[in-house]
Amino acid sequence: MYNHIKEIVAAAENTHKPISELIIEQECQLSGLPREKVWQRMKYNLQTMRAAVKKGESGNGVFSKTGLTGGEAIKLKKYREKGHTLSGDTMMAAVENAIATNEVNAAMGVVCATPTAGSSGTLPGVLFLLEKRLQLSEEQMIRFLFTAGGFGMVIANNAEIAGATGGCQAEVGSASAMGAAAAVEVAGGSAEQSAQALSIAMSNLLGLVCDPIAGLVEVPCVKRNGIGAGNALIAADMALAGCISVIPADECIEAMKKVGHQMPASLRETGIGGLAGTPTGQAIKAKILVKMRR
Repeated sequence: MYNHIKEIVAAAENTHKPISELIIEQECQLSGLPREKVWQRMKYNLQTMRAAVKKGESGNGVFSKTGLTGGEAIKLKKYREKGHTLSGDTMMAAVENAIATNEVNAAMGVVCATPTAGSSGTLPGVLFLLEKRLQLSEEQMIRFLFTAGGFGMVIANNAEIAGATGGCQAEVGSASAMGAAAAVEVAGGSAEQSAQALSIAMSNLLGLVCDPIAGLVEVPCVKRNGIGAGNALIAADMALAGCISVIPADECIEAMKKVGHQMPASLRETGIGGLAGTPTGQAIKAKILVKMRR
């Protein structure tokens, strides 16, 4: 079992296999399942992600029961159609996919936790954008998910992926790092470049707090997934260009763990500090609580 990013990179370089293949082999070994079964399970995850994106981008969109979030993926879709985006259609398409997924999650729909439900939009945001931009096949998309999952497993085992223990850096930050690493592989980059992309993406979101208004996975969670997707693409491009992270991937993961432990409880999913603690955030919380009592 791969315990560190450097082990995955070394194995990929020594065997001349892509990271995705190494993770598939590891999953078969750990689960005892045949390769076809392991592949089909990941294919199901891909299908679940696609369905969530489609649902969030169809009709008038989806809306949460609280009314805090919903319909903004459709706004982004219409905005993109005008052809005047400031950051480019590629970037905004990824953001749209991410927002759509998390709006479905907030509306109690079915999503694929990658690595958590609160960060479920980041990977689809990246993946379905790359499907169109790079003309990815279904096999390549499934391999993307295996690569992301392999790196995510190392993060989870060495740090954390829950906002309650590590802040949003552990959720959207981890998802963004996973997406960046996987994007590099499907774009033809090396294992080392995937590790560099992970490091850059994670470093960019280091210290991101988890401060959901009213303790709900809606605000600012939904939009942060859009930022996570954009960050992943930027980090992947930087790595593919040859840029490096001064701090190695495994040390970035360890740093994230330490930062998470240093965060006060008010900034770790309790809905007390940060945006949740603002006058508006508290007023929304009070309004929702009154509504729930009726």
